[in-house]
Amino acid sequence: MSGVASTLAKQRALAAGFGTNANAVRYLNQDFAALRAQCLSAGSLFTDPTFPAAPEALGFKELGRNSFKTRGVTWKRPTELVSNPEFILGGATRTDICQGALGDCWLLAAIASLTLNEYVMARVVPSDQGFGDDYAGIFHFQFWQFGEWVDVVIDDRLPVKDGELMFVHSAEGSEFWSALLEKAYAKLNGSYEALSGGSTTEGFEDFTGGVAEMYELRKAPRDLPRIISKALERGSLLGCSIDITSAFDMEAVTFKKLVKGHAYSVTALRQVDYRGRQERLIRIRNPWGQVEWTGAWSDNSSEWNSIDSAEKDELLCKMEDGEFWMSFQDFLRQFSRLEICNLTPDVLSQDSTSFWITVMFEGGWRRGSTAGGCRNHPNTFWINPQYKITLLEEDDDPEDDEAACSFLVALMQKDRRRFRRHGQDMHTIGFAIYEIPEQYRGCQSVHMKKDFFLRNSSCARSETFINLREVSARLRLPPGEYLIVPSTFEPSKEADFVLRVFTEKQSETQEMDDDVVANFDEEEEISESDIDDSFRSMFAQLSGDDMEISVRELRTILNRVMSKHRDLQTDGFSMESCRSMISLMDKDGSARLGLLEFQILWNKIKKWLGIFREFDLDKSGCMSSYEMRLALENGGFKLNNTLYQMLVARYADNEMIDFDNFTCCLVKLETMFKSFQQLDRDGTGTVEMNISEWLYMTMCG
Repeated sequence: MSGVASTLAKQRALAAGFGTNANAVRYLNQDFAALRAQCLSAGSLFTDPTFPAAPEALGFKELGRNSFKTRGVTWKRPTELVSNPEFILGGATRTDICQGALGDCWLLAAIASLTLNEYVMARVVPSDQGFGDDYAGIFHFQFWQFGEWVDVVIDDRLPVKDGELMFVHSAEGSEFWSALLEKAYAKLNGSYEALSGGSTTEGFEDFTGGVAEMYELRKAPRDLPRIISKALERGSLLGCSIDITSAFDMEAVTFKKLVKGHAYSVTALRQVDYRGRQERLIRIRNPWGQVEWTGAWSDNSSEWNSIDSAEKDELLCKMEDGEFWMSFQDFLRQFSRLEICNLTPDVLSQDSTSFWITVMFEGGWRRGSTAGGCRNHPNTFWINPQYKITLLEEDDDPEDDEAACSFLVALMQKDRRRFRRHGQDMHTIGFAIYEIPEQYRGCQSVHMKKDFFLRNSSCARSETFINLREVSARLRLPPGEYLIVPSTFEPSKEADFVLRVFTEKQSETQEMDDDVVANFDEEEEISESDIDDSFRSMFAQLSGDDMEISVRELRTILNRVMSKHRDLQTDGFSMESCRSMISLMDKDGSARLGLLEFQILWNKIKKWLGIFREFDLDKSGCMSSYEMRLALENGGFKLNNTLYQMLVARYADNEMIDFDNFTCCLVKLETMFKSFQQLDRDGTGTVEMNISEWLYMTMCG
């Protein structure tokens, strides 16, 4: 229940404006200003108990406690390493970011691009800190995490080996903002080692909250130079890399000094007049701060002698260490992939200045309830979360004669780096899009079932299912209503996700989830005179002298009856489930059932047994969790995804539900619905209660 409460609390906080960059969520509830004030008042330096200077902060495998790489590591503050440490000296520049012993070049390429945009840099690296009068060994940084900005506090103890910083460091050695930023990001992801390996777009998005695009350079669009130029003008972050073909290729240096499997950042694009023709050049930076391209247009190549000397001086004098020019054609030949993170969604509209309409959903895949896998699994695909997008207006400048609407779908799985120490990593994810048929158009709350997906094929989808943090696709479809179904490739893979949809024109989006309703059959009015003699005789025999059935007696009766139904798998009814049944039927508060109450309960159990057998499709004696969803609907209960997740967690065992748990679930649902209906006398759909009433409902219901 606490998980449900925290989810609701988070939704309310976001609605109230928490989680923006200006009002970031305090990570682990640490308040930077208050903690610094305490340290200054006490005259002590901050030590962070939530990310201690200990082996577990370094990693879990290659950087684990007893690994060769971590032998002799000590933790030191910048004040112990240099006499006059600086946080940022002369502005943040790309030479402040030199790679250490960690394979996080993807992150460093993103940080390097961050320095090109002062406004974005200031959002991630707050300026209210340094080594001056307010120094107390505490720093903080802000990152975008799955829909909200978080403020991460750290102490400034950094890992040192052989007298040098182990990881990111500045070229001069006296500037520490980049090393501290890397530590804060490591804390957010669980350890330094969790940052090893990744895509530059991941860092881009966590520094901006923007949306990323990826281009395979072997099939680059013709207008890629224009896209890059526009992106650079608008302060977008750009990264590029060379694919590796085997593990031996990782960070292997090519003949002309390019590094495979290594993330570079793109910092400029220019055209120069070269031997009577226009030559397009692109400027690239290696976050190592060294190892540069040695081909055409490299620092000392002869091509520079054939252009205007003033232009040559201008282009070469603005170079940073580790930065180099190359021709655009060489760039396309040598590099495999370009990644662009647009700081605002409208940048994606390459020919338009209008903003994209942005919407975000938070969801999850839960084993047995919402983790249905991809379309290869038709029995379970339909249980995945579903989202509707209504495209209302076609583009102003269509690419062809057909009216269509441009939009972008980005599916991101949450927190997967944190699970690496437990042997888990990214799931393989993707999404499919379906046109909603006419009979369902305009419906607010319809979760499409298995038959719909068997009869209809998708009209668009992610290019591939892949084990990246985010999968995105830019799409064009005619105006209409569409269903987006995000999923893992295989069923039963659990993860939380964020689904973002950007549309160029006005659109409407909503989660397609069933309304929570209960339709109870008209219960036949019966009196004691309607009960036949055989049932009376059985009741008299079972109830004893008091002519009432207790919890223990009900359990004995039900388990005796169940033992005769050899087609049902059951562990037997528990005392708790029998208490729930008596609570449902007990009208006088005696915690016992009289003859009439027992007859009504008996009729219900027979009805539920019929439903159970009908939806036990393989006649195994128990139902799968997705069969249970259909069975509950047949029993009159339409529930949403969140409730199904809770019920499966409560009543299923390894995604299977036996008859006694199915009965308990129906009893609980009926009890809670009827209790709510009694309190909701005006039929408004809301009730108000005090703490005593709330506890009575939840503890006794």
